[in-house]
Amino acid sequence: MKKKDIEFLRIVSLRGPNIWTYRPVLEAWVDIGELEECPSNTIPGFYERLSSWLPSLIEHRCSYGERGGFLRRVQEGTWPGHILEHVTLELQNLAGLPGGFGKAREMSTRGVYKVIVRAWHEEVTRAALYAARDLVMAAIEDRPFDVAATVEHLRDLTDSLCLGPSTACIVDGADDRDIPHTRLSEANLVQLGYGAAQRRIWTAETDRTSAIAEGISRDKDLTKTLLSSCGVPVPEGRLVDDVDDAWDAAEDIGLPVVVKPYDGNHGRGVFTNLTTREEVEAAYAVAVDEGSGVIVERFIPGNEHRLLVVGGKMVAAARGDMACVVGDGRSTVLELIESQINSDPRRGRSEDHPLNFIRLDSAARLELSRQGLTGDAVPAEGRTVLVQRSGNVAIDVTDEVHPDVAAAVSLAARVVGLDIAGVDLVAEDISRPLEEQRGAIVEVNAGPGLLMHLKPAEGQPRPVGRAIVDHLFPEGEDGRIPIVGVTGTHGKTVVARVVARLLSLSGKHTGLACSDGLFLDRRQVEKADSANWAAARRVLLNRSVEAAVFENSARAIFSEGLAYDRCQVGVVTNLNGAEGLADLDVFEPDQVYKALRTQVDVILPSGVAVLNARDPQVVEMAPLCDGEVIFFGLSADLPALAEHRAAGGRAVFVRDGRLVLATGSDEVPLTAVSAVPLVSAGGAGVDDLQVENLLAAIGAAWALGIAPELIRAGVETFDVLPADAAKRA
Repeated sequence: MKKKDIEFLRIVSLRGPNIWTYRPVLEAWVDIGELEECPSNTIPGFYERLSSWLPSLIEHRCSYGERGGFLRRVQEGTWPGHILEHVTLELQNLAGLPGGFGKAREMSTRGVYKVIVRAWHEEVTRAALYAARDLVMAAIEDRPFDVAATVEHLRDLTDSLCLGPSTACIVDGADDRDIPHTRLSEANLVQLGYGAAQRRIWTAETDRTSAIAEGISRDKDLTKTLLSSCGVPVPEGRLVDDVDDAWDAAEDIGLPVVVKPYDGNHGRGVFTNLTTREEVEAAYAVAVDEGSGVIVERFIPGNEHRLLVVGGKMVAAARGDMACVVGDGRSTVLELIESQINSDPRRGRSEDHPLNFIRLDSAARLELSRQGLTGDAVPAEGRTVLVQRSGNVAIDVTDEVHPDVAAAVSLAARVVGLDIAGVDLVAEDISRPLEEQRGAIVEVNAGPGLLMHLKPAEGQPRPVGRAIVDHLFPEGEDGRIPIVGVTGTHGKTVVARVVARLLSLSGKHTGLACSDGLFLDRRQVEKADSANWAAARRVLLNRSVEAAVFENSARAIFSEGLAYDRCQVGVVTNLNGAEGLADLDVFEPDQVYKALRTQVDVILPSGVAVLNARDPQVVEMAPLCDGEVIFFGLSADLPALAEHRAAGGRAVFVRDGRLVLATGSDEVPLTAVSAVPLVSAGGAGVDDLQVENLLAAIGAAWALGIAPELIRAGVETFDVLPADAAKRA
């Protein structure tokens, strides 16, 4: 029995290009029951509740194409499926994910809709869908709804499940260059590119980051020794054995000194500007617990700086400032820290905040004690109190860096061996050479944080993610391997197998995912039906694969999406009805057309669509291709093929019993049809449908630049198993 409710019947994850968009989406099948009779303008108070709970919906333009367009639709009357779409997108937006693509479409059953929303992360988007359903129902039924708590929950999911800002900025840089990416773990391990052309990143580390170099960077004393031997300015100092040795080292170096952990991080246990034995001993007691040893070195006056080096070039620089408070005669130091420093909205614990909260750690308490204060002391009105001497490195100074300083940090990264390094140095003026001011490099770090350069507290953000991508993929490289996608109603498997064989003969280690299984060259690694997203993704993750061929049925496109974002060649064999797809709510050839055209939509501008000139609906796909088109057909007289040749286009067809490659009016005979075992296996005569499959495969190989001589040899020797001769699937 129908009721006034919103029920999810099914949620389909389309993880790649699909009939809706190029990006991953969730497609929710939603039954709104008797609410089909209740558009929004008939529900008392609904508009007021919805717009007050989510005032930011005013930014949704909807079909009117103007600010406030969606809320206008709500006022005029629209249905829950459409509202669910927009609320889901807005909840994602409030959780820190851009709203993105959304649609709501009626299905064949009255009151049932497909609601499609961009899925930045499948789990977060599912949660947003369910939360949106609950919010919309609360607004319909005039019940309370805690929007703030819902958004906070979604924001927590986003923070814990989605890529961190450092990794995300690299992925965005790859996206700007049309380089595909694949997340490999729940952590920040990401593959950029496909197959043998791929590179990997883990936050700001890459597959070029040497384990030896990373080990050197953690050994502060060894790092200093190597840098000093290459002429890089470093502070004098050494590793000490115990607290007495620490004071001996301080006396040898000359006060003031710095005491810090041998292999610490994030500035923990670092004490600067120490001038007495008591301060050195107190600092040693803390530092020794933060690492596996303690270093004492010369104190360098000035500000702390972090310079980012990528591929031997300095690409960004940030400066830190001292943290101070000013007394008001009434508040304690702790209260002043909270009101004057930690109240700054740029400070926080998450990666979205460029500055950290200031806490009274042991180093800060030491600074206060030098000034005769504690955290509970009340400074006089107007008195400036130093709380933290170093840290808060978040002020962009990239344009101020002296060329000699940039050269010094680049050399430091090379000496350690890091392709990406965060180089810490102390100097009074970054625009002057270090030698002039006794400045020095104090650390070289692997896997540096990027947030200070992406969201500086002051100054200009720097495109550090793009710099890392350009380092991994120099000009002319895009992380792509040749990919051939084959779709259609019949013949896909045969075409895919022939194309894969020809690619293998051309010298490329080829992966193939098709109905017959998963293959690496001629080795079958999976016997089950592998014409699916998961199997194709296995091929794309394989670092040995130099080319890939994928069979994509209409069912797979409807239910999973394509496993790749773009391809070099897309083949459409034919389009014959919508049989067997009723469970996907697909009944008409036009619906199948939308699925199969996805294969053409994703062809690269430098790529080729190989299309059946006999099939009118397939011919209609030609203008959708961003690249070139090659038509294939049993006859040169097919209208679409003849017109295409007249315009100088390429085609593959049969003339006088021979396979022919043609460019405009120029024709190159390839071989006799009867010489190809695939189309005459079993002595049953030539099979016209199998000839079309052969033509499609030859067209794809030609599009890939495989020489005609090699194509001929390949098709004349293609292994045909008894079951293959009649295969149409």
